[in-house]
Amino acid sequence: MASASTGNPASKIGSVKAVPYAIPVSAPLLSRKVLLPFTLVSIELENGLTGHGICGGISYVPASAKYINEVIAPELKGENPLASERIWQLLFSRFNGRGATGFWSSVASAVDIAVWDLKGRILGQSVATLLGGAHSKVPAYITFGLTEYDREQLVEVATQLISEGHTRLKMVVGGLKHIIQGEKRTTFERRRFFPTDIREDARRVRAVREAIGPNIELMIDANCAFTVAEAQSLARLVEDCDLTWFEEPVMVNDFRSLLQLKNKTSIPLATGQHLGHIWAHRELIANGAIDISQPNVCHGGGYSECAKVAALARSYNLPIANGGAWPHHNMHLHAGVPNGGYVEFHWPSWKTGEVAFRNAPTTKNGWVEVPKTPGLGFEPIAAAELAEFQIKE
Repeated sequence: MASASTGNPASKIGSVKAVPYAIPVSAPLLSRKVLLPFTLVSIELENGLTGHGICGGISYVPASAKYINEVIAPELKGENPLASERIWQLLFSRFNGRGATGFWSSVASAVDIAVWDLKGRILGQSVATLLGGAHSKVPAYITFGLTEYDREQLVEVATQLISEGHTRLKMVVGGLKHIIQGEKRTTFERRRFFPTDIREDARRVRAVREAIGPNIELMIDANCAFTVAEAQSLARLVEDCDLTWFEEPVMVNDFRSLLQLKNKTSIPLATGQHLGHIWAHRELIANGAIDISQPNVCHGGGYSECAKVAALARSYNLPIANGGAWPHHNMHLHAGVPNGGYVEFHWPSWKTGEVAFRNAPTTKNGWVEVPKTPGLGFEPIAAAELAEFQIKE
C-alpha cells in the first residue's frame, strides 16, 4: 500500500476502511494500564496513495468503525480527495441533515482527517501548512493528574514532569475514572459527587500548586461534572491558585450555566472539545460564555469544521486550545491558524499515539515541533503490528 508524499491529483478515492483499537499504556505510579479506544480510518486512492484519520468516542468506537465501513465507505468511492468541503458536506447532507452531533461528528472527524492527510500528500505540503501555516511550533501541556492518584502521588508525578522540562500541567477534578485494562468498564465512569469531594479536589489542586511553584502553568478539567453551584464552589476555593483555565466545568457544556459561572469567577473558562458543529460553538462564543474555545479535530468534524470554529473564535478575539486529547492530530490545527494555542498531551492518548504511529511528534520543554513533511507527517504502524490491539466485535 503506497504512502508516498506525492500522487496524481486526479486520482479518486478507491476504498475506505475503519478498524477500532484499544492500546493499553502505562501511566506513572499505576500498577495497571489505561486505555483510550479509537477508530483508525484509512482512505486509499485508486493509485495506491493512502491517508489516515482517527476518532475517539470511547464506548461507541466499534460502532463508528462498522458505520464507516458499511455506510460511509460506499458513498466516498470515486470522490476527489482534494474536494474536502464537498466530501464533508456530502456526509452532512446525506447522513446528518438535522445536525445531530456525537456519533456522527466522530465519524465525520475520522474521514475528514484522512482526507486532509491525503490532500497534504498529494500536494506535498503538511496539513498545518494547508490550514494556513501560521506557526512552526506550538505550546504543549501535559494532562497528568488522573483521579486514580492520591494527593501524594499527584505531587510526585507533577514534580517528575517538571524535572523533565515540562512547563504546563493539567489535572482532573470532578471524580472521572479512566478505563483500566482488566476491568469490565468500557467507558469513563463517575461516582456520585458530594461537597466533601469538592473540598478534597481543592486540596489536591492546592497541593500541586504548592509543589510546582508559581512559574509552572496549571489547569483543571472537570469533564462536565458539576452543577453551576458546585463549579462555583470549587472555583472559589482555588481562585488564588493562578489557574490558566477551568475546563468543561459544568454539565453538558450548557452555555447559560457557563455564563453564570463566568460572572462569578476570575478563572478563565474553556470548553468545546465535544461540540460537533460550529453552531454549538457559536452559542458559547457569541454569548460570551467562555474565554478559550476548544474545538477538537477528532471529535468535532475534523479540520474542515474546526478551522471554521477557530475563525469564529478569532472574530471574537478568543484563542483556541486543544482539549479532549489526541495531540498528534490537533497540533496541525493549532499550527495552521493565527489564534492556535496549547496542544494537550493527554497521557493516555499521547502514549497511545506513540505506540500506534511512526514518527509521532513529542513535546520538549513545553513546545512541540509540527511536522513539515506532507500530510500529517506520521502514519500508523503496520496493520499486523496493530492487530493485537484490535477491538473484536
